Amino acid sequence: MRFTTPDQRGGHIYGTRSRQTSIGATDFLSGNARMASLLPTAMRMARLQKDCADALPPMFANCDVLSFEEAQLVLAVPTSAVAAKLKQQVPKLQGALQQRGWQVDQIRLKVQVTRSIAPVVHTRQLDFPQTAVQAFAQLGDELPDTPQNARLIAAIKAMAARRR
Repeated sequence: MRFTTPDQRGGHIYGTRSRQTSIGATDFLSGNARMASLLPTAMRMARLQKDCADALPPMFANCDVLSFEEAQLVLAVPTSAVAAKLKQQVPKLQGALQQRGWQVDQIRLKVQVTRSIAPVVHTRQLDFPQTAVQAFAQLGDELPDTPQNARLIAAIKAMAARRR
């Protein structure tokens, strides 16, 4: 595990999904005297998150550590279905964490319903030169008019019409 030193450019908080974000967080925490006291706690929680992820099957990759106090671990799960499946894995997880040195007496699951955000799909429209548009239009006119080609001809003609 790396810690931030004055001559290094930030450390990675393991368990975070984005290395760039974690470096920014460690820089921020270490740059302020009051916030620097939070860094060991953040690193400890990140280690616990990583150990949980290593002990659980990949289907629980969206589970996160919410808190760990008085030997009680609270995990956030995205849905009640995942919580039901994870309940079956609790003894295995508890044993694995204890083998790694974590004193975990109880594991609680808390469903944290989040809004699902659809991934942003960036599309770009290609610019065809006028000669290419004319060539596609000509191709649409010259292809044999068979049932197999009907959809292809329609698509080519529609594309050429949109590009004019």
